[in-house]
Amino acid sequence: MLARKPQPSVRARSKSRAVSPRQKGAFDEGSKNFASLRLPEFVAQFTFRAGQVLGARSVVLALAHNQRLETVLANDVYGQESDLDWQTVNEALTTLAFSDSEPVFEGKASSVLGKRFLSWNRIWFVRLSGTDGDLLGTLCLIDCAKRPSHEQRKLIETLASHASIALENSRLFSRIEHSKRQWVEDFDAINDLIIVHDPANVIIRVNRSLAEALGSVPSELVGKSTRVLSAIAPEASSVACPFCRENERGEKESVLVAGARALLISTSRISAGTEEGSRTIHVLKDITEQRRYQTQLQRERDFNTKILNSTQSMIVVLDTAGLVSYANRRCYESGYTKENLLGRRFSEFIPENRRVLFDAAFNGAVRGITSENLELPLRRGNRSTGQFSITFSSMRDERGRVNSIIVAITDITDAAVLQAQLRHSEKMAALGQLVSGVAHEINNPLAAIVGYSDLLLEDTRVPESSKEELRIISKEAERAKDIVQNLLRFARQMPAKREALDVHAILQQVLQIRAYGAAGDGVEVVERFDNSLPAIFGDAQQLQQVFLNILNNAYDAVRESGRDGRIAIETRHQNDFVEIAVRDNGVGISDMARIFEPFYTTKEVGKGTGLGLSICYGIVREHGGDVSCKNNPDGEGCTFLVRLPVAKPVEMMRNSETTSTRA
Repeated sequence: MLARKPQPSVRARSKSRAVSPRQKGAFDEGSKNFASLRLPEFVAQFTFRAGQVLGARSVVLALAHNQRLETVLANDVYGQESDLDWQTVNEALTTLAFSDSEPVFEGKASSVLGKRFLSWNRIWFVRLSGTDGDLLGTLCLIDCAKRPSHEQRKLIETLASHASIALENSRLFSRIEHSKRQWVEDFDAINDLIIVHDPANVIIRVNRSLAEALGSVPSELVGKSTRVLSAIAPEASSVACPFCRENERGEKESVLVAGARALLISTSRISAGTEEGSRTIHVLKDITEQRRYQTQLQRERDFNTKILNSTQSMIVVLDTAGLVSYANRRCYESGYTKENLLGRRFSEFIPENRRVLFDAAFNGAVRGITSENLELPLRRGNRSTGQFSITFSSMRDERGRVNSIIVAITDITDAAVLQAQLRHSEKMAALGQLVSGVAHEINNPLAAIVGYSDLLLEDTRVPESSKEELRIISKEAERAKDIVQNLLRFARQMPAKREALDVHAILQQVLQIRAYGAAGDGVEVVERFDNSLPAIFGDAQQLQQVFLNILNNAYDAVRESGRDGRIAIETRHQNDFVEIAVRDNGVGISDMARIFEPFYTTKEVGKGTGLGLSICYGIVREHGGDVSCKNNPDGEGCTFLVRLPVAKPVEMMRNSETTSTRA
């Protein structure tokens, strides 16, 4: 127990003491907090003065730290030791401080703090609170000599308020100092090189990384001219600050190459309103490895781009949704544009009736299945359609997942046309040999039938009743002969007669022939003839057969449609060709690719041999022209287009000489 002893001078005898050696550990912990908080001298004096004014036997100052109170100052006026455990004191004060919010109150120590404090009689408990009401600490006055008066209580409250302000300011300054130290540590921990200088190019601050790059420490560089940085940028040694030269052009970033190193310089200027307070900050980031990787990556990209652009195939890259993300130069040379290609679904360029095959190949590629040499029609950039060979392959990311589809496209339109023509030519040649042989074999018995029929018809001994049957035999034999002649023409075994011809005269003859069997058909024939049409050079009989076959097909088509028939015949002069277009409003053609094949017909069995258009094709090609067919855009009927070359002056002269010789 601490006992009060009368002394002549309280101020002279009072002293700050820790506690007895038995409680030294607890006091050391409080001392550390005391030092870290930099307890103002005013607070210490306030503690002593409060004890003296109220005649307290002991004064205890505890500060709040991590939601608990820790004793940092204990003042025993008479210098007597206490047997209290200061850890227990701290716990008791913490419980009291956080359970009672009164700023000042007085009570019996054993009741307020617990029975372990029987050595203390009465205690004055003063809360030290911050401006936000948070607890900063407490002041405990133990066993005061007399009960404080009203004025003394007000004085204690006033002193406590000033002490609280001092403690709060001390904590704020401590935090600022700690933040400053932390900022310096963080600044020096940055691996990039950082320099701060004033308008006179005097170094204000550098971080440790920059100082080490110069073989120095930050404190030795502060106050020196920025010319010392020339060791980092030797080529700019004549410039006051080697890192400000790019900023003169208004650029905030620049790249400095110093030997084998490459540094990215980021510059910022801080204006303080006066020239003296302005600062310039340079941050130098080492991008040597990054530039090396970028150079290597660019080299590989350029190499791959050159390969992709040099190939004769079109190459596009699709994402997994089927949208075009890349196209090589060959695509744009083929008529596509970036606006019409990139970002679009590639299947849009495939005709609808063939998209099923494309989608199947694409979905397989998304699953990692490669499809090669898939032949599909594709709409070009100029909206024409060609035949292409397409290969699908997958591109995977680093995890092995398919993220893109590479589509290699080769235009095989010309090859497909040549191949089709070759197949057609081979078929026609084989068929021609067959027809030629059959025609010659049939021709011999037909000649006998026709000859003997004529003899019997001229024989007077043959009854008149029998001659009618003989005429039928002769007529049918002549019909069979005509069929044989057609077969021979198809087989190109009969020489054609070449002479200058008027296409309109041939068409008029064909229309006249067709009119014999067209009575009552109800078909309207419209003629749109170009009166300035030049002459052609060819065989009139063969060309009559061409136009008659086409016209017969048109009549048959409009009959099948069941609508009012209409056939339009138009002639025009295009470049070095005469064009004859025959348009009908019939049923159209279902299989356009096979229309000129021998023995292909859409008519009922027994109504067509399938040789008519094949013969037309051969005759027109033999005349140096071509014949084509397409269904009309309005969905009604089709149009046959025959193109024949205009007669050349040399041919006209030769024809004139031949006519004169015959005359």
